[in-house]
Amino acid sequence: MEIDKRVAEAVSFLDLRLPEKPEIAVVLGSGLAPLADRSERLFSLEYWQIPHFPKSTVPGHPGHLIVARIGETPVLFLQGRVHYYEGIPLAEATLPLRVVRRLGVRFLIVTNASGGINPAFEPGEIVAVRDHINLMGTNPLIGYVPSSGEPRFVDLSEAYSKRLRAIAREEAEGLGRVLKEGIYAAVSGPSYETPAEIRFLAEAGADLIGMSTVPDVIVAKQVGFEILVLSCVSNRAAGTTDAPLTHQEVIETAARVAEPFSALIARIAQRIVAEQA
Repeated sequence: MEIDKRVAEAVSFLDLRLPEKPEIAVVLGSGLAPLADRSERLFSLEYWQIPHFPKSTVPGHPGHLIVARIGETPVLFLQGRVHYYEGIPLAEATLPLRVVRRLGVRFLIVTNASGGINPAFEPGEIVAVRDHINLMGTNPLIGYVPSSGEPRFVDLSEAYSKRLRAIAREEAEGLGRVLKEGIYAAVSGPSYETPAEIRFLAEAGADLIGMSTVPDVIVAKQVGFEILVLSCVSNRAAGTTDAPLTHQEVIETAARVAEPFSALIARIAQRIVAEQA
């Protein structure tokens, strides 16, 4: 079944069930799923209950669609994502974003856990992504022919909203934090990078490395979201430390920063919606 038909069926299913239609959605990356649990939950479904939603096989990605209230602001959370390395085509892995956009959501905050290439970024630090380098060897738009007026050739010259990054910086300052910015390099995984690859990426200008996000951003830009990406630096990249790289370290670091990360996302979400009023 073609992607647009799957999207339409999922939209019809959710449209009848959502108690509210939020203007903002948040994708929660590795180890960051608990951020949704710090809000007043109004509605929740597991991905397997929603027609055509892909199911994650990775720890730290439980796979729930949640509508919760942050203060007076309703927010739709995608608690966990599906990755290319799980063997799922990117067109299917990114289908939830097409569904959420057709439900009327206009603003998207994407979070992830990343390896720090830039030595100025410490583990546990939150970084706003300002650009990316796609080294995944593929693109979620390959083979997809839009049927609803979306562009087939998507302009990524400002995929990451300057306006939303400015809001994020100001709200971080309100919490006594400095929000740095960086360039995110996306690779397919699931193996971690070699030290030689990290040296190459550092020379290319990458500050962060990860196995997600870029497909999300490409599809989100095609369907018309305004996008903010916040990355939790979970570990130092290969070759920049003597310690071995493990997924457990990613989960533990994300848990350590859950409180300030939650507070920042809450302030950003409320500010975005307030400015639209």
